[in-house]
Amino acid sequence: MKRAGLLLLAVVPLAVTAVACSADGSASAAKDRPAATQPYDEDGSSVDARTDDKGTPALAAPAKKELAMKLVASAENSTLDWRGQYGYIEDIGDGRGYTAGIIGFCTGTHDLLELVEGYTKKHPDNGLARFLPALRAVDGSDSHEGLGRPFTRAWAREARRPAFQRAQDAVRDRLYFDPAVRMAARDGLGALGQFVYYDAMVMHGPGTGPKGFYGLREAALEKAETPAAGGAEKAYLDAFLDVRRAAMKSEKAHRDTSRVDTAQRRFLREGNLDLRTPLTWQVYGERYRVPR
Repeated sequence: MKRAGLLLLAVVPLAVTAVACSADGSASAAKDRPAATQPYDEDGSSVDARTDDKGTPALAAPAKKELAMKLVASAENSTLDWRGQYGYIEDIGDGRGYTAGIIGFCTGTHDLLELVEGYTKKHPDNGLARFLPALRAVDGSDSHEGLGRPFTRAWAREARRPAFQRAQDAVRDRLYFDPAVRMAARDGLGALGQFVYYDAMVMHGPGTGPKGFYGLREAALEKAETPAAGGAEKAYLDAFLDVRRAAMKSEKAHRDTSRVDTAQRRFLREGNLDLRTPLTWQVYGERYRVPR
């Protein structure tokens, strides 16, 4: 979870990388999410409204998905160039070991291990395979034992390979993007709501505790009904963003809530539930624009 740098942006423009690590303290939240919270059936058919005629959520359309990646990168990396982050790796001192890649896979929260294991099955001669014993040993901790500079260099080198970039994309989608947007579609949310869920999944991880994505959703449901349950879309999203903002404020590394206040909430106030472009927003005082 690359959050510490956010507190220094006013002084030093740091690149701030994504957090797909569970914020509720569950190192294996992505792996152990209860079946009851699975956002769609195995055949992908049980999504609700706000999908196309094939049942695909609005945000999963290629142009909208690209927009979502840019929106997240503006908050997580202070750039719209999300594809420039495959080789990023650093320990930011958040207790989750190394944070790496386009979505902030963490050595302490299982998803980085899952990524390297899956990649190695398809590409056994890759430059990260030799670190698998060490990655398994440090999973669930902030330890660098058996990793260190050789590992960070190997990650940066491997990230130049298109196959490893595709592997990062695939794990991002399977663990974070797809569950978030399909759950949002089942809740009757349009492209904006689907993005709101995805961005929360990125930062807070797919945990069921009070600071994980599914926990935040449960808290929001106590305040407002989803459109699928007959509630108003704007009122529900306001409730979800309120809950998320409070969770962010409770953690030192997340206290800058501009990604909610001057981006997502701005789109909501403007009534842009479909995330139509052009879009203009601010994060951490920096202004971004995506043209039509």
